[in-house]
Amino acid sequence: MNDVRDNTSAAHGFDFLHGEWDVVNRRRTDFLDPESGWEEFPAVSRCWSLFGGAANIDEIDVPDRGWTGLTLRLFDVETERWSLNWSSSRSGRLFPPVLGRFGPDGRGEFHGDDTHDGKDVRVRFVWSGISGTTARWEQAFSLDGGNTWLPNWTMDFTRRRTA
Repeated sequence: MNDVRDNTSAAHGFDFLHGEWDVVNRRRTDFLDPESGWEEFPAVSRCWSLFGGAANIDEIDVPDRGWTGLTLRLFDVETERWSLNWSSSRSGRLFPPVLGRFGPDGRGEFHGDDTHDGKDVRVRFVWSGISGTTARWEQAFSLDGGNTWLPNWTMDFTRRRTA
């Protein structure tokens, strides 16, 4: 098992995610309203490596909601940054990527631009709490160019036990 802290910007930064995970999703019912409530639902994620570790795909199955999603992650050797590219069966389209890297503390931060409900948003993904058996992902949106952030979705990953 690769420790992401040893590969802060390296092509193996996402090796920790390979395998199968139980995921607890928690997201705002309105991504842009800080007063909106939260909903929680389970999922199962499976991630595998490509390009010798410099890319991976994960597929998340959310049976209670009737959709699946996938993330394609690619390591750019020249810039030493990752691009995280998301799609789901609900839309069938690839959303604009978020770009970033892991810091020396093992925390990964990734930023990009998108639209939500017709509004331009700055997007931030944060990977933290990474161990051999756990990880946490958080999404936040900013309407003011990144001065303030509203977290609107978290995923807590627990590695599935193999039989």
